[in-house]
Amino acid sequence: MATVYDVPADMLIRHVAEKLKEMEEFKPPEWAGFVKTGVHKERSPEQKEWWYVRVAAIFRKVYTDGPVGIERLRTAYGGRERRGAKRPRFRKGSGSIISEALQQLEKAGFVTKTSEGRMVTSAGRSFLDRMASELHKELVKQIPALAKY
Repeated sequence: MATVYDVPADMLIRHVAEKLKEMEEFKPPEWAGFVKTGVHKERSPEQKEWWYVRVAAIFRKVYTDGPVGIERLRTAYGGRERRGAKRPRFRKGSGSIISEALQQLEKAGFVTKTSEGRMVTSAGRSFLDRMASELHKELVKQIPALAKY
């Protein structure tokens, strides 16, 4: 059985985002259409369904790096702020987006809060591993040489 580590991250995130769209616990907040994802960004995301992709990416990040807190996730989703003639500078990502996504993951039962930070529950681990194995089967159909991995 394939795990999260056995499939490409971008393909897994897109696959999980499609599944999260179907679940009723995951809805974008009403401010999601207007917000930037950090102070280093000039505009809001152009994708219509960017919320589900971000929640899936945070879910995968908590799985691989957990236990993890909001500040570490803000650093992971930060970026370079362009400041005109001055040198660029690193800025953290939006904390409200991350905390809202983690709250939705907690409500679904995929993530739990501990004293060290957020961790993936057994239900969340099995959900992500199931998505990874589905994706791995699709990839093996397309590229049979991957069957030995």
